[in-house]
Amino acid sequence: MTSELLRKAMEVTVASTASGALVPLDTSLSHLVGERGCRFELRHLLSATPKHLRASGPKPNPFLPWDQRLEVDRIGESHVVILNKYPVQTSHMLLITQDWQPQTGWLSLEDWHSLARIDATTTGLWFFNSGPDAGASQPHRHLQLLPRLEGERICARDDWFRCCAAGTTTSAQDPLLRSARVAPISSTLTGEMLQALYLALAEDLGLGHPSTDDCPREAYNLLLTRQWMAMVRRSREGIHGFSVNALGFAGSLLSTDASDREWIHRFGPEALLQAVVDTQD
Repeated sequence: MTSELLRKAMEVTVASTASGALVPLDTSLSHLVGERGCRFELRHLLSATPKHLRASGPKPNPFLPWDQRLEVDRIGESHVVILNKYPVQTSHMLLITQDWQPQTGWLSLEDWHSLARIDATTTGLWFFNSGPDAGASQPHRHLQLLPRLEGERICARDDWFRCCAAGTTTSAQDPLLRSARVAPISSTLTGEMLQALYLALAEDLGLGHPSTDDCPREAYNLLLTRQWMAMVRRSREGIHGFSVNALGFAGSLLSTDASDREWIHRFGPEALLQAVVDTQD
């Protein structure tokens, strides 16, 4: 059954594509076999490189104001759902704050309340990139949602996250867990529960707490489903020409002509993930 929000997103997709406000990215899809047989998705960008993937520098805030042609719905007085202007997947949505809030700041209870309100009817893979070193392309607060229908696989590495949440995978078995934490979720998502879990993961990773730190001490990625929440501490945005955001840890990687695809085929996708969490020399 299609939710009202997802139905609206589909309608806005048609209209915004016709008007030119939506610019879907053209990619080719291949797969990389990682450890324990996990199949990563590797999409190679065929379209012209969008602005948010080019070299960084001063640029206007695209969310203040946001493009009304991409608006899907208002969530209370504090948030709005819009379409990702440059999607790879249809109905890729952003949950943004209506007023300025920094991407590098702590996620607020209002952020979590808005997310839970949406997820009650439209679920999928939520993710957040805390700043440039975590793959964030914009400084204005935005969480992202890739919708999933009932029975559809959440992400390529869902089994990995479930095993970590269950405690059957440890840091001794997988060094990535030295920089990542995964917690199980067994109840309906609420703002209070999500905020408490988020802050607990942040403290456990050494990122601090809002009571003592104005913002998290290091960059991180956050991933969330109805079954688990994961947080990954980051040391760098990318390496070998690959930019890595939260979706990389979900098993979806993007390459451009600047990416060393020979390297990733030789060493494997997990080596790329490990390289962006390891402390730089």
